[in-house]
Amino acid sequence: MRRKVIAGNWKMNMLPNEAISFIENLAPIVKDTQNEIILCTPYTDLFYSLLTSQNTNIKIGAQNMHWEESGAYTGEVSGKMLKSIGVEYVIIGHSERRQYFAETNETVNKKVKAALANELKPIICVGETLENREQGKQEEIITNQTRLALEAIEANKIKDVMIAYEPIWAIGTGKTATSEDANEAIKAIRNELKKLYGEAIAQEIIILYGGSVKAENSKELFSTSDIDGGLVGGASLKVEEFSKICLSL
Repeated sequence: MRRKVIAGNWKMNMLPNEAISFIENLAPIVKDTQNEIILCTPYTDLFYSLLTSQNTNIKIGAQNMHWEESGAYTGEVSGKMLKSIGVEYVIIGHSERRQYFAETNETVNKKVKAALANELKPIICVGETLENREQGKQEEIITNQTRLALEAIEANKIKDVMIAYEPIWAIGTGKTATSEDANEAIKAIRNELKKLYGEAIAQEIIILYGGSVKAENSKELFSTSDIDGGLVGGASLKVEEFSKICLSL
């Protein structure tokens, strides 16, 4: 049976002192849950978050990385750098990276390979726009993004990969896909994984839902057959709200 995962994506929020306080307040509330809890913080918070989360069940991830290990890439951070301080997870290909910073399916694939080479666990984001959905192309878009992100990734590496389905039209808008629609989309992703790696592996891979996940809708979303948890944005910035989501499974 697949484990349940709740990952918070803080985006460009939280100063180090705020990150420390957040983790100190969250840890005792969620200490007994069997669900996996991940906080993906800004680069400036990573080291403080890693120190504060020691001896807790909270894991720390980054929000992006470069595919090269070093070089003349001003402002970038490599997988090797993230690994060196103890980061375990990294979000790759978030729609905001694709929209604002020219992320492509090709660069997503490069980053996934680099993450795995550095023993980081990538959380790969896929999702359709509202226009894609209105044209009935959502399944085509998300399965294509999944396939291209995993190009040339061997089956023995795929166990360390998570997929996050985030319909772009639901991110930060307050709109949420129905649990049925979200589950159907994730089934389509799992079916694509089956084509790539076979049924057994496809059934093992964690696939999360993201898109205005809140305490009041998380239980319904996460109780479906194929949704294994959530990649949570705004609601992950509030201890009370995020802890309820963590405990809703």
